[in-house]
Amino acid sequence: MSTPEAARPRNEPGSARGFRGGGRQASARTGGETLAFVESPVQFLNVLEWAHACALPQPAGGDAPVPEPLRPEDITVVVLSPLDPMSRGQLRRMAELARDEGLNVRWEDARGGAAAPFRTVGALAPRLRRARRIVIGDPFSRYVQLLLTLAGAPETVVVDDGTATMEFVSQLTRGERLVRWHRSGRGAGPRDAVFAPVASLARRRLNVSGNRRVEVFSSMPVEAPDGVVVTANDFAWTRSRFGPPRTTGGADLVGTSLAETGVIDTGRYIDAVAALARDHGATRYFAHRRESAAKLHRLAAVTGLEIVRPDLPLELIARRGPVGATILSFPSTVVHTLPLALEGTGVRVVVFDVAPEWLSDGASPRAEGFLSAVTGTARGVHRVPAAPPAPPCPTPP
Repeated sequence: MSTPEAARPRNEPGSARGFRGGGRQASARTGGETLAFVESPVQFLNVLEWAHACALPQPAGGDAPVPEPLRPEDITVVVLSPLDPMSRGQLRRMAELARDEGLNVRWEDARGGAAAPFRTVGALAPRLRRARRIVIGDPFSRYVQLLLTLAGAPETVVVDDGTATMEFVSQLTRGERLVRWHRSGRGAGPRDAVFAPVASLARRRLNVSGNRRVEVFSSMPVEAPDGVVVTANDFAWTRSRFGPPRTTGGADLVGTSLAETGVIDTGRYIDAVAALARDHGATRYFAHRRESAAKLHRLAAVTGLEIVRPDLPLELIARRGPVGATILSFPSTVVHTLPLALEGTGVRVVVFDVAPEWLSDGASPRAEGFLSAVTGTARGVHRVPAAPPAPPCPTPP
């Protein structure tokens, strides 16, 4: 397996540094610290995009005062580090980029042993109570829900954690409890029941009431409930700092964690990847950070693809290049984000539907409809309907 050349922010003569570009300015953003909690590289990237979009105030309108721009030194990104090495490596690279932009970064080994959560929550509690603004990437996370119950901030911002944001906003609109879309639907377990009061309080923190403001910063097609501000993420920071990429004449294939989350049967997934590689001339496979080494070794043996383990989110890797003239993907976050990050480059993004036969026996009843919605709402991509199941690939000895 290979790792692409480390992507570095572009710093050409005359190019902007720090958060001095961008677009909208929502509400008064000064007066107190902003705490952002991230558990994945994609969340970290979208915190950077949000901060970039907040950099300049809107033009004065009427008698309303013009708020000052959000200063990077007023933002502290708290990394609630996962345990898997792939995620930790990407998060450390994202932390370097954030510090380059002037943000503060605090690394918490939040899962390093039984006592780690207590140490982390205890250390963060005073700052949570004082913070003016809380930014989160995964409202489904129990860790984040616990932290939300301790926060007294009048403003909460939810940035994308991939396509899960679509389900979060839908559940928030319907007033339902927060449940990840790929959960099997067999009902809450004992741990869910114990945690239910915390989850309920966290959900109330994500509803607008009184002087509490809630914003969703997303590149996904979402329709939030009344009172929740939705701001479009167009990946302006990514485009301003990286690329444009050099493109090759071939095709790259983007991996997903649909097998790891129990949605798709692993064997069917490998067969589908092999068929795509053969039919479209793909030569590289960009692995998802959650894909297991055993599965990737099997993919390489069956398909002959070069397996690439990116050291940054794919939006940054693709923007830096080199990248294939065509990017092939199954339903995933990148079918929404890559067309934005690669705008104006001529790179074509093609998404392939998941055939119902590929779903595993334990897949959630919502899985097929949700995956169809992911592809059906993507803008700037070419959609290919699910093909009949391909004959199984031989398993290497």
